[in-house]
Amino acid sequence: MPNVPLTDTIAHNDVKKYYGEVLQSKDDLKTSACCPSEAMPRRLREIIKDIEPEIINRFYGCGSPIPQDLDGCTVLDLGCGTGRDVFIASKLVGETGQVIGVDMTPEQIEVARKYTDAQMERFGFKQSNVRFLDGFIEDLATIGIEDNSVDVVISNCVINLSPDKRRVFSEIFRILRPGGELYFSDIFADRRIPDSVASDPSWK
Repeated sequence: MPNVPLTDTIAHNDVKKYYGEVLQSKDDLKTSACCPSEAMPRRLREIIKDIEPEIINRFYGCGSPIPQDLDGCTVLDLGCGTGRDVFIASKLVGETGQVIGVDMTPEQIEVARKYTDAQMERFGFKQSNVRFLDGFIEDLATIGIEDNSVDVVISNCVINLSPDKRRVFSEIFRILRPGGELYFSDIFADRRIPDSVASDPSWK
């Protein structure tokens, strides 16, 4: 599939508005798809204790798609939001690895970037091993993610929001190195849903 630069669609703008302006914390969610941190493996729960409360409070994921054996890996988080999973992965990959977070919602990325230095200090790292990029998960080439450059792709309750899921998966396969892995947690319907539900921003 050719890497044609992507522009905002109506669906993208709806998601940006909902996650950037409407939602200010977990308390604003109209659904109960998010999973409590208690459901995560113990090692990940311990890392979460060292993550800034604002990052945790503005986390809207629905699972824990993070493998624990990531030492030295390059990890990409699709739809990273305020960066909770990026910072968890940052601790796991260590100072020899790197983690890239991609999100199209400026308000979310701003929170993630605000705490980058503080998180590295908490983890005892000499320098940051994370980057946060503004961009579309359907178009990773435009933001400089090269072919065969990532060991592990993670995504937490985001791919369902994309209006072009085929392109998302095409990009994932493009950037993964041979033998690379994809871990994602998401919500799905096992039957067709009415247009009125599919177009309701509170379900996105």
